[in-house]
Amino acid sequence: MAGRIPQEFVDQLLGRVDLVEIVNARVPLRRAGREFMACCPFHAEKTPSFTVSPRKQFYHCFGCGAHGTAIGFLMAYERLEFLDAVEDLARLVGLEVPKTGSGPSNASRSLLDWLAQADRFFRQQLREHPTRQRAVDYLRQRGLTGQIAASFGIGYAPPGWGNLSRALHEAGAPIQDLIDAGLASRDEQGRPRDRFRDRITFPIRDRRGRVIAFGGRALDGDTTPKYLNSPETPVFHKGAELYGLHEARAHTRSLQRLVVVEGYMDVVALAQHDIPYAVATLGTATTPEHVERLFRTVNDLVFCFDGDRAGRAAAWRALEVALPLLRDGRQIAFLLLPEGEDPDTLVRREGRAAFERRLEQAASLADYLFAELRAQVDPNTLAGRARLAELARPLLEKLPEGHFRDLMTERLRQEAQLTYTRLRSPAGGTVNRARHNLQLTRTPLRKAIALLLYRPDLARAVVADDPALRGGEPGVKLLAELIGKLRANPDLSIAALLERYRDTREGAILERLAQWRLETPEEEFQFEQEFADIVAYLRRRSDPREHLLETLLLRGTPRALSMEEREELRSLGKPQKI
Repeated sequence: MAGRIPQEFVDQLLGRVDLVEIVNARVPLRRAGREFMACCPFHAEKTPSFTVSPRKQFYHCFGCGAHGTAIGFLMAYERLEFLDAVEDLARLVGLEVPKTGSGPSNASRSLLDWLAQADRFFRQQLREHPTRQRAVDYLRQRGLTGQIAASFGIGYAPPGWGNLSRALHEAGAPIQDLIDAGLASRDEQGRPRDRFRDRITFPIRDRRGRVIAFGGRALDGDTTPKYLNSPETPVFHKGAELYGLHEARAHTRSLQRLVVVEGYMDVVALAQHDIPYAVATLGTATTPEHVERLFRTVNDLVFCFDGDRAGRAAAWRALEVALPLLRDGRQIAFLLLPEGEDPDTLVRREGRAAFERRLEQAASLADYLFAELRAQVDPNTLAGRARLAELARPLLEKLPEGHFRDLMTERLRQEAQLTYTRLRSPAGGTVNRARHNLQLTRTPLRKAIALLLYRPDLARAVVADDPALRGGEPGVKLLAELIGKLRANPDLSIAALLERYRDTREGAILERLAQWRLETPEEEFQFEQEFADIVAYLRRRSDPREHLLETLLLRGTPRALSMEEREELRSLGKPQKI
């Protein structure tokens, strides 16, 4: 269902977008007859089972069961809400989404509006506030130019408990909105208090460039914490967001690599030295959501952390999180910097060329993993090699099925000098195909609906009051409803039709039937003939006399019938006068 978006707009949108183009921009497709195929982006597989039908504008994976329209694909692949997926598609084809209704989405929009105003406020304070020089001096001391500060939207939260709260409240912001947006809190007396005070501010943007949160760096060395982030809010989930990702994508259309670092200043300093493809986690360890989001942007990641104990722990955590997501074609490397150095200090001292040489020489995931494990054992002894194998096996078992997993298994054999090793299937990697590919029994009624989902123009062959649509058989009401919608909207695409039934029991049935592979006839008119035959069959079934005849015949031999039933059977068998 479209919810707060007019259904007519969703119909128009899905009539304009091309699912093949949308999927192919994220998952390379190859033609297979009338459809396109690829390895499924939603589970690991070696043999392609993910299909996209240009005619139906519908995708389906015969392995894991993932399926849907262009809206559903963006929701699953980009992890978007319905409204965000619609807005992304609308921008793609140059349409403006009408804003109607109210509810949680509008509440989120209100928070985003106040966050955008807060962003403008902080940047203005960096230019105009009487105490701004402290912030300017700090940024210059870190080697940043005004241009790079402006491109990242760096601002200044001046000292004081209520500067931002007062400014936004005077602009009409309810105090509760400021609290919900993570910009303020209440003290013991219930008074609003700004969250960011006497700090350099770094706006955190979502994939669409909207400010969803802030990070703040203390200017006073005695202030703790040194770095402060916005709390979790309805629009900000720090375990899924990455600082600098929007800026990196905006700077370079065709990113090839992303470098993951630890802090805001590392990202900004690298960009200052013309390495504009760095991102940072937001004060948290690397999460699966972080890695998946990064891999949806590029296939080549370098985790670049300080070489101290905390940096090594962060790198190992990133490795463990990334292993289940390393499908063939994706690669990860690790660069641990000399102790006492971070990307900010190192790039300022060495320059761009030297830092990028370090990136090129970063250890591959395989080299890093086995180097770390070898450091825990004595590989020169049998016991040490056995221990190495035991440490490596649970890690390698996290890898999805594929060539990379096979090569890592072979590397383990070499490292531990084994002749044979066996890995269990990766967690969640064994797909229960039987469960996902359960087939609905191919009744004539279901076949008629499946034919409509392939050839919606067939609806023109059935009038609204056709006796075939009056039967009591389950599903006849749905067939009649579909025919009515398609006759009333001849240009309605199948994708739009399916979206009208989103999150309903009927929608689940239609999506299953849309997955059916119909036998391709030599001529298109054979579809018309088959549909007409099914409608004729349903028409006969709806005739009470035909139903009674079938019931009596099912009773068995004539002796099983009463005298009255035998007489009725004889009368039904006689030709009817016209």
